[in-house]
Amino acid sequence: AGLSNAERVRSTTEEGRATLQWLIDEGIPFDRDLSGELELAQEGAHQFPRVVHAGGDTTGRVLMQSLIERVKNTPSITVLDNTFAAELLLQRGRITGVQIHNETNGWQVIPSSAVVLATGGIGMAWMETTNPPESTGDGLAMAARAGARLADLEFVQFHPTALKSDSSGASLTLMTEALRGAGALLLDEHGSRFMESEHVLAELAPRDIVARAIQKRSKKGEPVFLDLRPVIAAGKESDFPRAFAYARAAGFEPATEAVPVTPAAHYHMGGVYVDENGQTSIPGLWACGEVATTGIHGANRLASNSLLEAVVYARRIAAAVSCLDLSVNCDVNRGPARFVTTLQESDEIRRETRKIMSQRVGIVRNGRELTNALRQLDLLDERLSLRAEQPHIGDADVRSHDETRNLLLVARLVTLAALRREESRGAHFRSDFPAPRAQWRKPQTLSVASLVESHR
Repeated sequence: AGLSNAERVRSTTEEGRATLQWLIDEGIPFDRDLSGELELAQEGAHQFPRVVHAGGDTTGRVLMQSLIERVKNTPSITVLDNTFAAELLLQRGRITGVQIHNETNGWQVIPSSAVVLATGGIGMAWMETTNPPESTGDGLAMAARAGARLADLEFVQFHPTALKSDSSGASLTLMTEALRGAGALLLDEHGSRFMESEHVLAELAPRDIVARAIQKRSKKGEPVFLDLRPVIAAGKESDFPRAFAYARAAGFEPATEAVPVTPAAHYHMGGVYVDENGQTSIPGLWACGEVATTGIHGANRLASNSLLEAVVYARRIAAAVSCLDLSVNCDVNRGPARFVTTLQESDEIRRETRKIMSQRVGIVRNGRELTNALRQLDLLDERLSLRAEQPHIGDADVRSHDETRNLLLVARLVTLAALRREESRGAHFRSDFPAPRAQWRKPQTLSVASLVESHR
């Protein structure tokens, strides 16, 4: 939508072949056709099939499991399970370590002159999300509190087709866009297609357009369904084992009925701003994956580009960090004193935060709702701070409090960024500014100080 950094896009795509070959050499079993060639899928807004996949629609899982095994089998890597990274530590403006917490040892500090954030996204800021429960914006919030430059926080992609569920607040199952690429159709409550009247690409229109078309009907109480029968008729059900298994587990039979779907928060194009090597504005701090914003995705990520970006930038960061002296010559203690709320209190505040974001900072936004949301979120932040008065309690309380604190900070920053961008572009749609504006064809940078300035 006019915001992608052309040079970053060029360099990333040029590294694409070597990056894919590296993953193949690492043993990732990508799907291949009968002739042994890589099998390619087509997704939304793509003009032709260009997406490699593994295990059909379980690419992310296959990729993660394969790489996790490599990590576990690498003697030089120490993995700390059940450990929460709480705070970045700095001296004289540069990174000196990370404050962590676990049940066994309580608060600790890991000293290092180099820290890499690879903590994922912020999907749990909304009631409907495809993200796992851990996606509470922890890395983004840590970087924000440390004073890092942030960019394009208003651009949040809502995936149009998550399997609708009655379990409020839980992660929703993603019905991959590749299903529509393979022939699945979107139907209204009468069993009729409606995307043909919304966009020339119909079901394969860009995600923001499909998501708004579905939400428009949902707001009127009209359900929307994904018809998988054309996929079955084309003999492609085996390409999507996860989607069909989850649909059946939820009580639907895709062979005889369409399944209900709803838009859900899916991917954050914004994040901690990094340069072409993945380094943030803070010396010693790098970021890659969804927590970072590289300028690749612009205002509306195309399907599958995030995995390519994550691996390309991870390899660049690894090359940069491997050349550094990681020793730290500083006074390292347990880090700042920490006070937290009870599990019940922080969980209540988190639920209220997610409701506000879903109701006022969702797929369609406007200035009045965003202003009200920011006011409400500020009050919740004050409430969380006032109730934080227990210095020595269990691991569950610490994690719940810190995740809620992080989610609240991220929610406030996203809302402020959306309020400031007075236009519609990509995944950011303002009903009071429904068209893009030339003066806003640029990235928007923020820092945690911007929240203070907004109240002056």
